[in-house]
This record gives sequence, C-alpha cells and structure tokens, in this order.
Amino acid sequence: MYITQDILDQLECKYGVPEVLHTGFGMSCTEFDLLKWSMRNRRRHDVTLFISKSTEDKIAVIRKPSYPPDIYRPPSGGIELGEDFETGAQREAYEETGLEIELHKYLLKVHVDLAFQGEVVPWTSHVFSALATGGCLRPVDTKEIADARWATIDELKTDLLTGLQQSESAGLQYRALLQTAALKQYGEKAI
Repeated sequence: MYITQDILDQLECKYGVPEVLHTGFGMSCTEFDLLKWSMRNRRRHDVTLFISKSTEDKIAVIRKPSYPPDIYRPPSGGIELGEDFETGAQREAYEETGLEIELHKYLLKVHVDLAFQGEVVPWTSHVFSALATGGCLRPVDTKEIADARWATIDELKTDLLTGLQQSESAGLQYRALLQTAALKQYGEKAI
C-alpha cells in the first residue's frame, strides 16, 4: 500500500481533516487502459494540487498533450512506492509546473469508482492547497505536460470548468468534480 492509514493520520494532523466525497464514473476503453497502466505498481491514488502564490489569487494549471488547447486543470500525480507523501507531492508539482511548493491545507479526500464494462477500480484523490515558494511556472516534464499557466479563481469556476465538464472524457469530467469541490473548500480554508 502506498498511503497507509498512519500516513493519512499524520497528514490530517498537520494539514487538517479533509471533506470526504464518494463518486463514480464510467470510462472509455482507452481511458480505462491508461488508468490500469498508471496502476502498474498497484497504485490507486493521486495527489491533486491547488498551487497559489501568496500575493495573488491565481492557481497553477496544466495542459496535457492529449487535451484540446483550451483544457487546463490543476496538476496531479502519484506518490511513488516508499516515497514520503510530502516529497512526492513536491516532486509532482515541480515536474508538472516547475514550481517549488509547500503543502498548506488538506482540502478533499475523494473516493471514486472508475469503471469499464463491469470492471471497477477504486481510486482515491487527495486534494491539497499549496503555496509556491520558488521556481518558474513552466513544465519540466514536457513529455507529460504541454503547458502550464496561472488561472484566476473565476476562470476555474467558469471557462476552465466548462471545458472539463463538456469533455467526452470521464477523467476530465472527474477533474471538473474535483475542481468544483476543491474550490468550495479552498474558499472556506483560504490560504
């Protein structure tokens, strides 16, 4: 197991108790194959990061090469087996955005059942707010990330959200759900 209950207890003690949600999405064959590839080492989680600068009300967002040009979302990735959670979150943030971060608040723990033709994979997304402490906003892993930029909270609630919601991709629709729920928590637990 990558993220044990002891690790979750430590995270909650340090960053607060997140809102817990449960949901499910049916995926296409291609998406489900990609999901299963990401599980090659029995991983069943991601950490999603709402990274802001302390002086601005903007959040770092990324676009993957497979996304349409107007689709951006907050970065996410997996903690590696045996990797410290905070170190893994910092690594993912740097790879996808070029930013150095510090985790701030544990906003959401979302349990989602992802399904294709009767096969169901339970997955958990751990959503955090984080502060950018250094670096320059540009993807480091340019094979996985095509672009990174700052987005206003208003953009995340409107244009960028609509793009995710209207996508045919269940994965992007799930990201829209995460974004909506996280922004509600983000406002309540503002940095």
